[in-house]
Amino acid sequence: MYGLLDISDKEFQDISHLVHSRFGINLTDKKVTLVKGRLNKLIRERGYTSFSQYYKAVMEDTTGAELLGLVDKISTNHTYFFRENDHFQVLRERILPETLAGIPGGDLKELKIWCAGCSSGEEAYTLAIELLDFARSVNSGLDSRIILATDISLTALEAAAKGEYVAERVRGVSREHLSRHFALTPAGTYRVKENLRSLILFKRLNLIRDSFPFKGKFHMIFCRNVMIYFDKPTKDRLVEHFSDLLYPGGHLFIGHSESLGRDLSTFEYRQPALYRKRGI
Repeated sequence: MYGLLDISDKEFQDISHLVHSRFGINLTDKKVTLVKGRLNKLIRERGYTSFSQYYKAVMEDTTGAELLGLVDKISTNHTYFFRENDHFQVLRERILPETLAGIPGGDLKELKIWCAGCSSGEEAYTLAIELLDFARSVNSGLDSRIILATDISLTALEAAAKGEYVAERVRGVSREHLSRHFALTPAGTYRVKENLRSLILFKRLNLIRDSFPFKGKFHMIFCRNVMIYFDKPTKDRLVEHFSDLLYPGGHLFIGHSESLGRDLSTFEYRQPALYRKRGI
């Protein structure tokens, strides 16, 4: 009675098609075991006895809650502070000074960064740490929300907004940064301080859409280790959107396991996993 429910080929195809059409996530046949494992507990908790019954409930749910529960389970939220740290090194040494020089008046508060696929918040908070360090180096104040951090998963966003991490999750953070930007709780966890939290706006956003509800453009977009879950047409459309949403000369950071290729009309390659939008 408590064993794993089996998933038929048709049941898997129905779920994979739904996830791809709504969220762009490409569940190939190699993901059958992943889908079966991640959804079994949810299906049991909802009181369903088969994947078909669960799929029917998702499709008939007009509130969208079941669909959000599905993508929460399917999406992968593995991340950590200062992941792929060479990106943050080039950010502080080259990209931030170049970008600030191109902003009228050199006002750091006018900087706009989008962290797309922010998961549980570690990347966004890492960016905030780097920005505060840079602000101190140029004797600039920084107290406005200049980082938009979005994700499809409500569970991940709740964790990000809470900003509380067990010790193992912050081991990539230096002692200086831990002391400056985190408070140790009685439970032994580390909670981000307001100086970081105030720089970030966390919002739910599906990257698979025809247009984006942004008023202006961004100087940088971080979308790292997200597009590996998309097929090529989906990825190409998203990259087009990124190009439209960046200022000329703005930068796109992607994961080191990802590539846009070097034959691009709108982006120029700068280094592995870093591209600059063409234009002045």
